[in-house]
Amino acid sequence: MSKLKTLIMALLGSCFGACAQQPYSDMDVTQFEQYLQRDTTVQLVDVRTPEEFAEGHIGGAVNMDVKAADFFSAALSRLDKQRPVAVYCRSGRRSAHAAELLAKQGYKVTNLRGGIMAWQEARKPVER
Repeated sequence: MSKLKTLIMALLGSCFGACAQQPYSDMDVTQFEQYLQRDTTVQLVDVRTPEEFAEGHIGGAVNMDVKAADFFSAALSRLDKQRPVAVYCRSGRRSAHAAELLAKQGYKVTNLRGGIMAWQEARKPVER
């Protein structure tokens, strides 16, 4: 029964992803890591709070709290629209919101599905 439930959830998830036509792409941990290694022009952004960032982040990330009042202006002033942006948060929810905001402003954005929780679960390195 659990395999059937998993299959149904996967099919529903792919339909919602295809139907929603989100303006950014999602990658799992393996794809995200390969993307960061392959394209050295990627701007890596951790959209969690400064406190969460200090607890551990992906190497090379800059911190821009998506919930901060100045997120939008900080992003526009610090990020180059000519270079791709990769975002992540704790679980992928806030970064999906940030990815959508940035994509609507013309950035090419990729979101880490599952956030740093998925990254750490896959035993990928974090910096403190």
